[in-house]
Amino acid sequence: MRFSSKSPNFQPHYTMSQRSEAEPANRARAPIQNESGAPHPDTPTPLLGQLTPSQFMRRHWQKKPLLIRQAIPDIVPPLSRDALFELAADYDTESRLITHFRNRWQLEQGPFEDGALPPVSKREWTLLVQGVDLHDDAARALLERFRFIPDARLDDLMISYATDGGGVGPHFDSYDVFLLQVHGKRRWRIGAQKDLTLREDLPLKVLQHFEPTEEWVLEPGDMLYLPPHIAHDGIAEGECMTCSIGFRAPSAGELTGQFLYYLAERGALRQSPRAGELYRDPKQPAVTRPAELPEALVERVATILNGIRWSPRDIEAFLGSYLSEPKSNVVFDAPDDPLDEDDFVAQASLRGIRLDRKAALMYNARSYFINGEENPLSGSSKWLSELADRRYLEAKRFVTHSRHPLMTALLHEWYCAGWIRLG
Repeated sequence: MRFSSKSPNFQPHYTMSQRSEAEPANRARAPIQNESGAPHPDTPTPLLGQLTPSQFMRRHWQKKPLLIRQAIPDIVPPLSRDALFELAADYDTESRLITHFRNRWQLEQGPFEDGALPPVSKREWTLLVQGVDLHDDAARALLERFRFIPDARLDDLMISYATDGGGVGPHFDSYDVFLLQVHGKRRWRIGAQKDLTLREDLPLKVLQHFEPTEEWVLEPGDMLYLPPHIAHDGIAEGECMTCSIGFRAPSAGELTGQFLYYLAERGALRQSPRAGELYRDPKQPAVTRPAELPEALVERVATILNGIRWSPRDIEAFLGSYLSEPKSNVVFDAPDDPLDEDDFVAQASLRGIRLDRKAALMYNARSYFINGEENPLSGSSKWLSELADRRYLEAKRFVTHSRHPLMTALLHEWYCAGWIRLG
């Protein structure tokens, strides 16, 4: 399959505008405007090349790539170069250094203390910093532009900083990704090849054979969407910075293992009618080979395991808890001197509240899930779903909902835990 400008399967959606010489990546950060969050499903948006989100999901999501010129015009990096390097030195941040010096790939895991990274004047190295949205409001605002896709699938925003010639080699991802150029230029080559064999002699997942069929140079504001398993290779042309908006795609094995662990942890397996029965083998004969595993034991245990049952409600509760669970490196910053509940309500009535950028709040018809915890909705469904979808409540909306004492007590508890903020 080819994705050229002459192909009916490829749809260019924006003409590259003329721009002045790119500003340095180390310039002071300017906030990314995101007043309304993600675009409405039926509203054309430059973010998707004047497609509506509904059209994009039907035509491209998990189907075929899309190149979007000037998806976000006049964009600047959410972090400066120095701020990104400082974040890569944090032990709570996942970062990687990839070099291709003397035509040899090397991978080093962070954190990277001051002076540990190569000089920016040296060619062919890349710094990858995961989960930048957890540490920076501008990065979080940028990620929220993509919330026309469910939060249950949205993973994180990674920033790739590269010097001239830097990249991570031709590879493929097992998940969907938007590659947004925020500084400098990067040349992308892609191909829908079937041979995804990886080289075995490298610390990176680099394709053994790369067969690109399309090639573009992306400049600040340009974006490339790639569905899973599309081979691609991005090479920096001068110093550059790229934001990758990635999506969760857990394997069947991961979901199965986590679900069974969830059932066991919550005692669901012990609630089986025969869960308390001890293993018995009244017909076990004497043996001459004591180390051999008895076939009758295998058959009996198979019968026991085949008797495990769960309901759609169990699956629903598992997914809400599992998908809202913070990553292991996430630490919430509780207020040093928290307000009492009355003062909290008074301040929230003036300033409103917002979810902390690290917090995950999801819901369905029966429950809400915050940071891996499930609770019934009861009479709080409207305001909880509003807070989850918008990630903030304005002061006047808080005043409306604060008439419910159970709600204010709950929000105060979240505030004390660092899950929500005033303002």
